[in-house]
Amino acid sequence: MAKRVLTVILSLVLLLGCLPLAFAAEQQTGFGAYEHVFIIGIDGAGSFIQDGTTPNFNRIFADGAVNFRSRTEMITVSAQNWGSILSGVSYLKHGLTNNKAKKTERSHDTAYPTVFTLARQAFPDAELASYVNWDPINHGIIENDIDVTKHQNSDDEKLTEDICAYFNAGNAPKLFFVQYDSVDHVGHDEGSRSANYFKQIKTVDGYLGKVYDCIESNGLMENGLFIVVSDHGHMISGGHFGLTMRETMTTLAVKGKHIVSGSSMEKDTRNRDVAAITLYALGLARPSYLTAKIPDHLFSDVSGETRNWKNDVLDTILSSMAWVITLSTAFLR
Repeated sequence: MAKRVLTVILSLVLLLGCLPLAFAAEQQTGFGAYEHVFIIGIDGAGSFIQDGTTPNFNRIFADGAVNFRSRTEMITVSAQNWGSILSGVSYLKHGLTNNKAKKTERSHDTAYPTVFTLARQAFPDAELASYVNWDPINHGIIENDIDVTKHQNSDDEKLTEDICAYFNAGNAPKLFFVQYDSVDHVGHDEGSRSANYFKQIKTVDGYLGKVYDCIESNGLMENGLFIVVSDHGHMISGGHFGLTMRETMTTLAVKGKHIVSGSSMEKDTRNRDVAAITLYALGLARPSYLTAKIPDHLFSDVSGETRNWKNDVLDTILSSMAWVITLSTAFLR
């Protein structure tokens, strides 16, 4: 029976890969309704934000769109996923790994640049900034030759203080990225069913509330889009690398004008879709190679798009096969 299921899936995937390009939704430049996009990444939180005590997340996204089944890359590792979240392509395309991100700087002329490079090309004088706990993001994922304000602090609480100081100093970035790392640390040490794991999610929820309030109090949310995303989850025993439901389901939440209030978007949502959402919000042309797309039921004035699987047929095949394995672990929730 299992062999029959795999045969059907592979046949459908190959058929999708052979469909004409005209079937895919046309790549639009976008409506550019936002002056600012704020992306808050919570490393290792997966979809478990929905199970934790998160009053700030709940109030921020009470009239936003939230999806707790946004899929990760097939390899549930940080660099592979932050690379896809920021570039809109699979890890098979951008080729980033934790080791590579730690050791090798990236420049703007890479084949699959992040949204920071695309924003810099469109807005030569705009402020762009990235505040992270895990430094390889600033070193080897976000390009180093495009004038991005980069800051690192290995303490999430102090990082939050640094972020608020940045906004209270009058900075108004066109694109702003944050990565919190403490939930991931606890996930590694104690697993995703431990009391301390959910305690840390609650703690980072407090940081999230402070950052949002700093942004709002400085008048930047009127024309701002606020996004929360996770790169991967954790196994019950701790750690991540595989294809279990606990590792591959993540959170994607979006707040701002033109967002469909109370929407859960659609089932076919990937964390890499943050790149397409960001570019569309800022009114930037999306490269034709993207496999990120705008999810349905997200923006009130645009329909969701068909994912252009033909751009990465190998990823399509492998992801479909991996999804069969993931579904078989659903009972572990």
